[in-house]
Amino acid sequence: MAFASLVIMGSVPLLGGSLARLTEVRLRHAWLVLVALALQVLITVVIPGDVRWLLVSLHLFTYGLAAVALWLNRKLPGLVLIGGGALMNGVVITLNGGTLPASAPALRAAGYVVDPKTFENSGVLAHPILPWLGDVVATPAWLPFRNVISVGDLTILLGTLVLAHSVCRRKRPAAADATLPEGAIPAQHEHSSTGALQPSS
Repeated sequence: MAFASLVIMGSVPLLGGSLARLTEVRLRHAWLVLVALALQVLITVVIPGDVRWLLVSLHLFTYGLAAVALWLNRKLPGLVLIGGGALMNGVVITLNGGTLPASAPALRAAGYVVDPKTFENSGVLAHPILPWLGDVVATPAWLPFRNVISVGDLTILLGTLVLAHSVCRRKRPAAADATLPEGAIPAQHEHSSTGALQPSS
């Protein structure tokens, strides 16, 4: 996901956009996203895996925070897709007790070994609910940082693509007078000999 997001950002200038325009975007309550990301780091890196109830609760809570942030900023292009992808992942995680079900062949293809005794936000489950919406796609072998992704992840990436290229697209000059040479006066604003504005013939 992170590598794919970098590729999307890198494609913006290649297609004539300007990444500097991202600084013009004003997100409402952006702190919600920052808190959700910080909690994701805690549950995957810091908190011991044997405290499962706490990890599951925090994992679901991060999706709630992200959902509120997406709703508040839903008018931005692409955020409906991002929200839809996050909703798919969130529903499946909730139905499966805090873990996004993963495909064992996909994990093997990506080179992952999952310990069933520890908490994983994605892992192989004995009886998964809606398994086809879990992490069932292994990223191609020629890509760095191999991973397994879900349909929800792909939808989020599509929304990120729409958002990046919509926001970063360079503004075009107004059509009116856009091709006039420097110093020229628009036809509808030509002055008559009396100083009044007259339309051109």
